[in-house]
Amino acid sequence: MISATTRSSFSLPILISGLVAVLIGYSSSAAIIFQAAQAAGATPAQIGGWLSMLGIGMGVASLGLSLWTRMPVLAAWSTPGAALLATSLHGLTLHEVVGVFVFTNVLIVLCGVTGLFARLMKYIPQSLAAAMLAGILLRFGLNTFTGLQGNFALCGSMCLVWLFSRLWLPRYAVILALFAGVLVALGQHTIAIPSQALSISVPQWITPHFTLAALIGVGIPYFLVTMASQNAPGIATLQAHGYQPPVSALTGWTGAIALVLSPFGGFSVCIAAITAAICMGEEVDADPSRRWMASALAGFFYILTGFTGALIAMLLSALPQVLIATLAGLALLGTLSGSLHRALAEPQHRDSAVIAFLITASGVSILGIGSAFWGLVGGMLTWLVLSPRSRA
Repeated sequence: MISATTRSSFSLPILISGLVAVLIGYSSSAAIIFQAAQAAGATPAQIGGWLSMLGIGMGVASLGLSLWTRMPVLAAWSTPGAALLATSLHGLTLHEVVGVFVFTNVLIVLCGVTGLFARLMKYIPQSLAAAMLAGILLRFGLNTFTGLQGNFALCGSMCLVWLFSRLWLPRYAVILALFAGVLVALGQHTIAIPSQALSISVPQWITPHFTLAALIGVGIPYFLVTMASQNAPGIATLQAHGYQPPVSALTGWTGAIALVLSPFGGFSVCIAAITAAICMGEEVDADPSRRWMASALAGFFYILTGFTGALIAMLLSALPQVLIATLAGLALLGTLSGSLHRALAEPQHRDSAVIAFLITASGVSILGIGSAFWGLVGGMLTWLVLSPRSRA
């Protein structure tokens, strides 16, 4: 077990680790958040407010939980959840979207208080949850390369830079792909800076509205994806580095912060996995009991970036859509491949996983309920029917 005793001095590696974690967190998936907010019908000003709330929420969670646990607990938004939202919100009003946020975060808080999630996931095979997520992410994966037809130079250069960066600088592959895309877009004169003056993002209250179709079709899949693909890996990352985090408390507190911020667009605050790992390695500090300082500093940096939400939204809206789509796809390729691997890893679950994947990827809507929910239903039904055969 990791000792809670630490020295109080910060070091340069700790400072750099916290800064890099925030930089990668924003650059790798801010484009996906932007697409999700656009799909929800948010205005550019509202998107800036959403990004501000997310930054402040993640910062407060990271700083507070790291100080409390003396562990490198880093918060993040749910990137897989944002991907689901970007593909599932069409036809919903902004008030209904916020209702989905509130509903989902209430479920997450209940999981933290009651330990419900651990029991729930025992009844849903991990392969089906992974297959549903892979179906959600497929469209992003395809959009990574569809831009080659319309703007080969921009999309192709981003893909090539990402490819070679994965070989030599894998941690910075998405950031370098973004820089390459921006350089090409500048050369093509396709970056359109908005004419309106930059202002501080003022989050707007949006009264939630609850509809059964939205809660079932979007809320439940969003809840499952967030818990299974964000919170669970985040806890596992901490445990893999030798820490024993209070699972229910971390889940409850992050869900509560997101719940408070939901009417302002703070749709998700979760336990980070990939960016958190940056704050947990030996290169941060030889003493594991001091590495919490890196995530605490990351929390401070997240709070600072929260006040620049309008700037981030303006920069993203200025970039060509093909750049945003390619960047989002490249950022999710690892998640997509990992989901496919988990979905098909167990032979006895492959039929049900493929059904869940295909229904989700089809985008079909039945009774006003989206494909992610029906993909899970179809996969579960197939699994229940075929599981006796696999045991025979």
